[in-house]
Amino acid sequence: MRLILQSWAYLLYFGCLMRFCGFDKVHTAVRRQPIANNPPRVSDTALCHAMDLACVFSLKRVLCLQRSAATTVLLRRHGWNAEMVIGAQLLPFQSHAWVEIQDRVVNDKPYVTEIFQVLERC
Repeated sequence: MRLILQSWAYLLYFGCLMRFCGFDKVHTAVRRQPIANNPPRVSDTALCHAMDLACVFSLKRVLCLQRSAATTVLLRRHGWNAEMVIGAQLLPFQSHAWVEIQDRVVNDKPYVTEIFQVLERC
């Protein structure tokens, strides 16, 4: 339950950043989040599952950028070397964000990297 509440708090934080400050502040907040010095005690799967449940209990629709930023920070705070990845598809134009740990997609379908061209990693 604690992980779900922590995940929900990060969703709320990044939702507010997106709404009132814009993409630049979200990007900066994720980029500046250091990886915890302690070794991970909670699996990356359990943390991503907690974030998924927090999204279910969110009051508003959670966008992929918000979810990926929150997941990246949650994973880093628990000692995982997570990267938020932002990608785009040209035709039809779509953008998407997801999280990777050592080039392995952890919060989305593994084939997302085949659909979207990577624009940014942070």
